[in-house]
Amino acid sequence: MDNSTDPEALVFAMYADTGHLKSLKQPMYLFLCNLFVNEIYGSTSLLPCLMSQILSDTHEISVFFCFAQIFNIHTYVAVEYGTLTILAYDRYVCICKPLHYNTLISRGKAQVVVLVIWVASFLEVGVLLSFSVRLRRCGTLINSVYCAHHLVVELSCSPDRTVSLVHDLVFGLVFSVAAPVTYIAYSYARILSVCLKASAETRVKAFDTCAPHLVSLISFVFACFYSLIAQRFNMSLVPYLGVVLSMYAIVIQPLQNPLIYGLKMSKVRRACKNLWTIKTSHLYVSGVVFL
Repeated sequence: MDNSTDPEALVFAMYADTGHLKSLKQPMYLFLCNLFVNEIYGSTSLLPCLMSQILSDTHEISVFFCFAQIFNIHTYVAVEYGTLTILAYDRYVCICKPLHYNTLISRGKAQVVVLVIWVASFLEVGVLLSFSVRLRRCGTLINSVYCAHHLVVELSCSPDRTVSLVHDLVFGLVFSVAAPVTYIAYSYARILSVCLKASAETRVKAFDTCAPHLVSLISFVFACFYSLIAQRFNMSLVPYLGVVLSMYAIVIQPLQNPLIYGLKMSKVRRACKNLWTIKTSHLYVSGVVFL
Protein backbone atom coordinates (compact mmCIF):
# COMPACT_ATOMS: atom_id res chain seq x y z
CA MET A 1 0.00 0.00 0.00
CA ASP A 2 1.39 3.41 -0.97
CA ASN A 3 1.44 5.81 2.02
CA SER A 4 2.70 8.80 0.04
CA THR A 5 0.46 11.85 -0.15
CA ASP A 6 0.17 14.55 -2.79
CA PRO A 7 2.25 17.65 -1.99
CA GLU A 8 0.31 20.71 -0.89
CA ALA A 9 2.81 23.17 -2.33
CA LEU A 10 5.12 23.38 -5.32
CA VAL A 11 8.53 25.07 -5.58
CA PHE A 12 9.70 27.44 -8.32
CA ALA A 13 13.24 26.25 -9.06
CA MET A 14 14.09 29.33 -11.12
CA TYR A 15 13.91 31.53 -7.98
CA ALA A 16 16.45 29.44 -6.07
CA ASP A 17 19.55 31.51 -6.89
CA THR A 18 18.32 35.09 -6.59
CA GLY A 19 20.14 35.96 -3.37
CA HIS A 20 22.26 38.52 -5.24
CA LEU A 21 19.10 40.57 -5.80
CA LYS A 22 18.89 41.37 -2.08
CA SER A 23 21.25 44.29 -2.66
CA LEU A 24 18.43 45.90 -4.69
CA LYS A 25 16.02 45.96 -1.74
CA GLN A 26 17.21 49.37 -0.57
CA PRO A 27 14.66 52.24 -0.57
CA MET A 28 16.21 53.85 -3.65
CA TYR A 29 15.55 50.75 -5.74
CA LEU A 30 11.98 50.66 -4.47
CA PHE A 31 11.56 54.19 -5.81
CA LEU A 32 13.11 53.12 -9.13
CA CYS A 33 10.76 50.14 -9.30
CA ASN A 34 7.84 52.50 -8.71
CA LEU A 35 9.16 54.77 -11.48
CA PHE A 36 9.30 51.90 -13.98
CA VAL A 37 5.91 50.49 -12.99
CA ASN A 38 4.36 53.92 -13.41
CA GLU A 39 5.92 54.27 -16.86
CA ILE A 40 4.45 50.93 -17.92
CA TYR A 41 1.10 52.19 -16.64
CA GLY A 42 1.47 55.48 -18.53
CA SER A 43 2.57 53.98 -21.85
CA THR A 44 -0.20 51.38 -21.66
CA SER A 45 -2.76 54.19 -21.46
CA LEU A 46 -1.68 55.43 -24.90
CA LEU A 47 -0.12 52.67 -27.02
CA PRO A 48 -3.17 50.37 -27.45
CA CYS A 49 -5.35 53.33 -28.44
CA LEU A 50 -2.61 54.67 -30.72
CA MET A 51 -2.28 51.36 -32.55
CA SER A 52 -6.03 51.02 -32.99
CA GLN A 53 -6.30 54.58 -34.32
CA ILE A 54 -3.50 53.97 -36.84
CA LEU A 55 -5.30 50.88 -38.16
CA SER A 56 -8.73 52.52 -38.10
CA ASP A 57 -10.36 54.61 -40.85
CA THR A 58 -12.57 56.78 -38.63
CA HIS A 59 -10.16 57.87 -35.83
CA GLU A 60 -12.94 58.18 -33.28
CA ILE A 61 -12.89 57.55 -29.55
CA SER A 62 -15.84 57.38 -27.18
CA VAL A 63 -16.21 60.08 -24.54
CA PHE A 64 -15.83 57.48 -21.77
CA PHE A 65 -12.53 56.12 -23.10
CA CYS A 66 -11.32 59.64 -23.81
CA PHE A 67 -11.77 60.67 -20.18
CA ALA A 68 -10.29 57.34 -19.06
CA GLN A 69 -7.21 58.11 -21.13
CA ILE A 70 -7.01 61.62 -19.66
CA PHE A 71 -7.21 60.15 -16.15
CA ASN A 72 -4.47 57.61 -16.87
CA ILE A 73 -2.10 60.08 -18.53
CA HIS A 74 -2.55 62.77 -15.87
CA THR A 75 -2.06 60.32 -13.00
CA TYR A 76 1.02 58.97 -14.80
CA VAL A 77 2.51 62.47 -15.01
CA ALA A 78 1.66 63.25 -11.36
CA VAL A 79 3.16 59.97 -10.09
CA GLU A 80 6.25 60.48 -12.28
CA TYR A 81 6.92 63.92 -10.81
CA GLY A 82 6.26 62.64 -7.30
CA THR A 83 8.68 59.74 -7.76
CA LEU A 84 11.36 61.96 -9.29
CA THR A 85 10.94 64.29 -6.30
CA ILE A 86 11.42 61.55 -3.71
CA LEU A 87 14.42 60.26 -5.70
CA ALA A 88 15.94 63.75 -5.47
CA TYR A 89 15.39 63.71 -1.70
CA ASP A 90 16.98 60.24 -1.57
CA ARG A 91 20.06 61.53 -3.40
CA TYR A 92 20.21 64.60 -1.13
CA VAL A 93 20.17 62.48 2.04
CA CYS A 94 22.64 59.96 0.58
CA ILE A 95 25.19 62.67 -0.30
CA CYS A 96 24.59 65.36 2.31
CA LYS A 97 23.55 63.23 5.32
CA PRO A 98 24.94 59.74 4.70
CA LEU A 99 25.11 58.80 8.39
CA HIS A 100 21.37 59.49 8.81
CA TYR A 101 20.26 57.73 5.63
CA ASN A 102 18.90 54.55 7.27
CA THR A 103 17.00 56.66 9.80
CA LEU A 104 15.51 59.20 7.40
CA ILE A 105 14.77 56.78 4.56
CA SER A 106 13.82 53.34 5.80
CA ARG A 107 12.09 50.68 3.73
CA GLY A 108 8.84 51.16 5.64
CA LYS A 109 8.88 54.93 5.11
CA ALA A 110 9.63 54.41 1.40
CA GLN A 111 6.61 52.14 1.01
CA VAL A 112 4.36 54.70 2.73
CA VAL A 113 5.67 57.52 0.52
CA VAL A 114 5.05 55.50 -2.65
CA LEU A 115 1.50 54.74 -1.52
CA VAL A 116 0.86 58.42 -0.70
CA ILE A 117 2.13 59.49 -4.14
CA TRP A 118 -0.29 57.16 -5.93
CA VAL A 119 -3.30 57.97 -3.72
CA ALA A 120 -2.73 61.74 -3.90
CA SER A 121 -2.31 61.61 -7.69
CA PHE A 122 -5.51 59.62 -8.18
CA LEU A 123 -7.48 61.94 -5.90
CA GLU A 124 -6.13 65.10 -7.56
CA VAL A 125 -6.91 63.95 -11.10
CA GLY A 126 -10.25 62.52 -10.00
CA VAL A 127 -11.31 65.90 -8.61
CA LEU A 128 -10.08 67.60 -11.80
CA LEU A 129 -12.16 65.35 -14.04
CA SER A 130 -15.22 65.66 -11.80
CA PHE A 131 -15.48 69.27 -13.06
CA SER A 132 -14.68 68.50 -16.70
CA VAL A 133 -16.93 65.50 -17.26
CA ARG A 134 -20.06 67.56 -16.51
CA LEU A 135 -19.28 70.20 -19.15
CA ARG A 136 -21.44 70.29 -22.28
CA ARG A 137 -19.32 69.77 -25.39
CA CYS A 138 -20.17 71.49 -28.68
CA GLY A 139 -17.11 70.40 -30.70
CA THR A 140 -15.75 66.96 -31.56
CA LEU A 141 -12.35 67.59 -33.18
CA ILE A 142 -9.24 67.12 -30.97
CA ASN A 143 -6.03 68.40 -32.53
CA SER A 144 -3.84 65.69 -31.03
CA VAL A 145 -3.08 61.97 -31.26
CA TYR A 146 -4.51 61.38 -27.78
CA CYS A 147 -7.02 62.96 -25.41
CA ALA A 148 -5.63 65.85 -23.36
CA HIS A 149 -7.61 67.60 -20.66
CA HIS A 150 -7.11 71.14 -21.92
CA LEU A 151 -8.09 70.21 -25.48
CA VAL A 152 -11.26 68.46 -24.34
CA VAL A 153 -12.24 71.40 -22.13
CA GLU A 154 -11.70 73.72 -25.11
CA LEU A 155 -14.46 71.80 -26.92
CA SER A 156 -16.92 72.82 -24.25
CA CYS A 157 -19.45 75.59 -24.73
CA SER A 158 -20.54 75.65 -21.06
CA PRO A 159 -20.16 79.00 -19.31
CA ASP A 160 -18.68 77.38 -16.17
CA ARG A 161 -15.67 75.78 -17.84
CA THR A 162 -13.45 78.40 -16.18
CA VAL A 163 -13.59 76.40 -12.94
CA SER A 164 -12.13 73.37 -14.70
CA LEU A 165 -9.38 75.45 -16.36
CA VAL A 166 -8.45 77.13 -13.05
CA HIS A 167 -8.29 73.78 -11.29
CA ASP A 168 -6.14 72.45 -14.14
CA LEU A 169 -3.79 75.41 -13.75
CA VAL A 170 -3.60 75.51 -9.94
CA PHE A 171 -3.53 71.82 -9.05
CA GLY A 172 -2.24 70.37 -12.31
CA LEU A 173 0.55 72.85 -12.97
CA VAL A 174 1.43 74.31 -9.56
CA PHE A 175 1.12 71.30 -7.25
CA SER A 176 1.97 68.50 -9.70
CA VAL A 177 4.77 70.20 -11.65
CA ALA A 178 6.03 73.51 -10.21
CA ALA A 179 6.24 72.40 -6.57
CA PRO A 180 8.15 69.14 -7.29
CA VAL A 181 10.55 70.82 -9.73
CA THR A 182 11.22 73.61 -7.22
CA TYR A 183 12.02 71.13 -4.46
CA ILE A 184 14.23 69.09 -6.81
CA ALA A 185 16.14 72.27 -7.74
CA TYR A 186 16.58 73.05 -4.04
CA SER A 187 17.86 69.51 -3.35
CA TYR A 188 20.44 69.74 -6.12
CA ALA A 189 21.52 73.19 -4.96
CA ARG A 190 22.28 71.66 -1.54
CA ILE A 191 24.08 68.73 -3.16
CA LEU A 192 26.14 71.13 -5.29
CA SER A 193 27.12 73.19 -2.21
CA VAL A 194 28.36 70.01 -0.48
CA CYS A 195 30.22 68.78 -3.56
CA LEU A 196 32.06 72.08 -3.99
CA LYS A 197 33.60 71.60 -0.54
CA ALA A 198 34.38 67.90 -1.05
CA SER A 199 37.25 66.09 -2.75
CA ALA A 200 37.41 65.37 -6.47
CA GLU A 201 36.67 61.68 -5.86
CA THR A 202 33.53 62.55 -3.90
CA ARG A 203 32.36 64.87 -6.67
CA VAL A 204 32.80 62.12 -9.27
CA LYS A 205 30.82 59.65 -7.13
CA ALA A 206 28.07 62.23 -6.58
CA PHE A 207 27.87 62.91 -10.32
CA ASP A 208 27.66 59.19 -11.12
CA THR A 209 24.87 58.83 -8.56
CA CYS A 210 22.84 61.83 -9.72
CA ALA A 211 23.41 61.70 -13.50
CA PRO A 212 20.64 59.18 -14.34
CA HIS A 213 18.12 61.11 -12.25
CA LEU A 214 19.09 64.43 -13.81
CA VAL A 215 18.82 63.08 -17.37
CA SER A 216 15.44 61.53 -16.62
CA LEU A 217 14.18 64.71 -14.95
CA ILE A 218 15.36 67.12 -17.66
CA SER A 219 13.92 65.03 -20.51
CA PHE A 220 10.58 64.62 -18.73
CA VAL A 221 10.29 68.33 -17.86
CA PHE A 222 11.11 69.25 -21.46
CA ALA A 223 8.50 66.83 -22.82
CA CYS A 224 5.79 68.07 -20.44
CA PHE A 225 6.65 71.71 -21.15
CA TYR A 226 6.36 71.12 -24.89
CA SER A 227 2.99 69.37 -24.46
CA LEU A 228 1.78 72.26 -22.31
CA ILE A 229 2.77 74.81 -24.96
CA ALA A 230 1.57 72.76 -27.94
CA GLN A 231 -1.91 72.33 -26.47
CA ARG A 232 -2.36 76.08 -26.06
CA PHE A 233 -0.70 77.46 -29.20
CA ASN A 234 -0.75 76.60 -32.89
CA MET A 235 2.16 74.24 -33.62
CA SER A 236 1.11 73.37 -37.19
CA LEU A 237 4.45 74.57 -38.59
CA VAL A 238 6.14 71.39 -37.34
CA PRO A 239 3.32 68.79 -37.56
CA TYR A 240 5.33 65.55 -37.64
CA LEU A 241 7.94 66.70 -35.14
CA GLY A 242 5.12 67.97 -32.95
CA VAL A 243 3.42 64.56 -32.94
CA VAL A 244 6.67 62.84 -31.90
CA LEU A 245 7.43 65.37 -29.17
CA SER A 246 3.87 65.25 -27.84
CA MET A 247 4.27 61.50 -27.27
CA TYR A 248 7.80 61.74 -25.88
CA ALA A 249 6.83 61.69 -22.20
CA ILE A 250 4.51 58.71 -22.65
CA VAL A 251 6.43 56.59 -25.19
CA ILE A 252 10.14 57.55 -25.19
CA GLN A 253 10.53 58.22 -21.46
CA PRO A 254 9.47 54.67 -20.43
CA LEU A 255 12.00 53.23 -22.89
CA GLN A 256 14.77 55.63 -21.93
CA ASN A 257 14.78 55.35 -18.13
CA PRO A 258 15.46 51.59 -17.78
CA LEU A 259 18.40 51.96 -20.16
CA ILE A 260 19.80 54.98 -18.33
CA TYR A 261 19.54 53.48 -14.86
CA GLY A 262 20.51 49.99 -16.01
CA LEU A 263 23.66 51.09 -17.80
CA LYS A 264 24.77 53.73 -15.31
CA MET A 265 24.10 52.08 -11.93
CA SER A 266 26.61 49.31 -11.28
CA LYS A 267 24.43 47.34 -8.81
CA VAL A 268 21.54 47.14 -11.26
CA ARG A 269 23.88 46.18 -14.11
CA ARG A 270 25.65 43.54 -12.01
CA ALA A 271 22.37 42.05 -10.70
CA CYS A 272 20.91 41.81 -14.21
CA LYS A 273 24.12 40.18 -15.48
CA ASN A 274 24.15 37.61 -12.66
CA LEU A 275 20.45 36.89 -13.09
CA TRP A 276 20.87 36.38 -16.83
CA THR A 277 23.84 34.05 -16.28
CA ILE A 278 22.01 31.95 -13.69
CA LYS A 279 18.81 31.62 -15.72
CA THR A 280 20.76 30.74 -18.87
CA SER A 281 22.67 28.02 -17.03
CA HIS A 282 19.41 26.65 -15.56
CA LEU A 283 17.80 26.51 -19.00
CA TYR A 284 20.89 24.82 -20.44
CA VAL A 285 20.95 22.18 -17.70
CA SER A 286 17.21 21.60 -18.04
CA GLY A 287 17.61 21.16 -21.80
CA VAL A 288 20.43 18.64 -21.34
CA VAL A 289 18.40 16.65 -18.81
CA PHE A 290 15.37 16.69 -21.09
CA LEU A 291 17.43 15.44 -24.02
